[in-house]
Amino acid sequence: MTTENDFAPGPAPQPRIVLRAITAIGIALSLFQLWAAGVQPLGLFFQRPIHLGFVLVLCFLIYPVFGANRPRGALGWAIDGPLILAGIAAGAWVPMNIDTIANQIFPRDIDVWMGVLTILLVLEGARRAVGLGMTVIGALFTVYAFAGNRGELPFLADWMPGILNHRGYTLDRFASQMTLGAEGIFGIPLGVAATFVFIFVLFGAFLEVTGAGKFFIDLAYAATGRQRGGPAKAAVIASAGMGSISGSAIANVVTTGAFTIPLMKKLGYRPAQAGGIEAAASTGGQIMPPLMGAGAFLMSEFTRVPYVDIVLISIFPAALYFGIVYLLVHIAAVKQGMTGLAAEDLPRTREVLAEGWHFLLPLVALIALLVAGYSPMRVGFYAIGAILTAAAARALWSFFAGRPTAAGFAALCRRGVALTLEALELGARNAVAVSMACAVAGIIVGVVGLTGLGLKFSAMMIAFSGGNLLLALILVVIASLILGMGLPVTAAYIVLIILVGPALTEEFGIPLLIAHLVVFWYSQDSNVTPPVALAGFAGAAIAGSKPMETSIQAWKYAKGLYLIPLFMVYNDEIILGGPLPMVLWSGAIAILGLVAFAAVLEAFLWRPLQWWMRVLLLPGIVALFWPSLTVEIVGAALVVALLALNWAQARGERDGAGRPA
Repeated sequence: MTTENDFAPGPAPQPRIVLRAITAIGIALSLFQLWAAGVQPLGLFFQRPIHLGFVLVLCFLIYPVFGANRPRGALGWAIDGPLILAGIAAGAWVPMNIDTIANQIFPRDIDVWMGVLTILLVLEGARRAVGLGMTVIGALFTVYAFAGNRGELPFLADWMPGILNHRGYTLDRFASQMTLGAEGIFGIPLGVAATFVFIFVLFGAFLEVTGAGKFFIDLAYAATGRQRGGPAKAAVIASAGMGSISGSAIANVVTTGAFTIPLMKKLGYRPAQAGGIEAAASTGGQIMPPLMGAGAFLMSEFTRVPYVDIVLISIFPAALYFGIVYLLVHIAAVKQGMTGLAAEDLPRTREVLAEGWHFLLPLVALIALLVAGYSPMRVGFYAIGAILTAAAARALWSFFAGRPTAAGFAALCRRGVALTLEALELGARNAVAVSMACAVAGIIVGVVGLTGLGLKFSAMMIAFSGGNLLLALILVVIASLILGMGLPVTAAYIVLIILVGPALTEEFGIPLLIAHLVVFWYSQDSNVTPPVALAGFAGAAIAGSKPMETSIQAWKYAKGLYLIPLFMVYNDEIILGGPLPMVLWSGAIAILGLVAFAAVLEAFLWRPLQWWMRVLLLPGIVALFWPSLTVEIVGAALVVALLALNWAQARGERDGAGRPA
């Protein structure tokens, strides 16, 4: 969901008629999605192509052919006009011809050429909405499908290493595979984007326009503002709250960071440090239930595990991640001698809750409906109804508590309609990038299924790692970082799990759900790891710091992205469950290991750590990750003893400072 476009220079102004067209089509797409979610569910060969048609039209209207920063001009319209019409045709073709397509043995020539047109439209739409990297990868997979002795490009077969060789496929077979079945563009990735993801993105848009973002930020400030490093801690809490509904790291940075980064700088954090803290905290929004940046929905489809179960098992790992970011922020504040903000500069918790408590009701309704077993689409539909009802009830209460007049009531209704339409348009706009990414991911999934590339990639991975699980996981981290240079997080997760998932589960014995969680967590690292670090760059733009320096700070504060997945693999009780004593033990040593790691990283906990304590803590931390209960117990004893010594030294210094000379 995050792309370079999220923080590119401002787009060139579009003509008013184009803006109105975008508004009208965006509202129409959102209404269609709401109708399909809550009124009349549609079959996949109606829902997905129609959704794609809407998204293609929006994409070509929002993103001009020569870039958003240049006026479209006559030549631009000469290109984009036919593409918009072609997008309509691509979305309508399969629904209008479904009976013929379903009953034919071989595809008609017209079906093949419409398939080719759809593939080209998807690749071009992804180039505009997601970035060139996504299109290049989709094109490379397309060429790979043709590169065989029986394919359209047989001469490329000689260039393929032996393990990557395959028979090759004709244009007819490839186009029909990609667009006339459920294993290509209209497969699981686009299906998830067209159903669960869109409805929750729309839910986030309704929360945004009704003021929920400001409510979460104010609540975080009220709770933590007086503590040491208060604004940085508020950034962590606000990012958790905002991330749970936005699911986008960069959107999280620019919304919460606009408030938190200036205050962190005012309090004494260096600009790069402030931007890095916000980027690391905002990245946690991608792993924070219930939305998880579309990851929970995709995992549910791939693993056949109920969505609510994925949400529930993700709560503890997400809490661990935000906990270590919070602890690192606290240590930095103590080391630098910072204080909190003055009470008069902070909102009061009671006043914030009195003003915005109704924003909690839709979240409570969402969780209750999930636990009750409703489908995610239906939950999203009712959650949107809940936020509309809560916002309307609050507005009416305020209106009638004052001096109600007919003119005032009419103005209130007009504002309510305007905000609703704004949310419908915003939800559609926000869904364009992820839908285009998922459409290209469908091409990749289709090629992997057609050629058997997933099993071949898994064989290569086993050969490189020598059968060592830790080396295999390091290879996954490296692959995720490379993919993250050109793909948004959701797309990187899809591509990576298709390629390495079979090896992790079948060859290394990692349970299916944990394999998906590990790959999804590692796919987040492009948000905070140089040289890519998109969230870090966004934080740098707000903080006025150097992008690379800010990214290094973000990478430092986001270390939980690397450690927590390792803990899932070697202590799977915290995900899959087990005997209660083992679950509690695994949870306790996870917390202990992360606290010790933060202390080693900062050379500080209650007081500065001597060098020998840091050296001894490292083997203790490694022991906590070791797949042996005896080794874990020894490691825990060592870590507890060293941290207790640090606490005793700090207490002794305080007592000594308090005694009269």
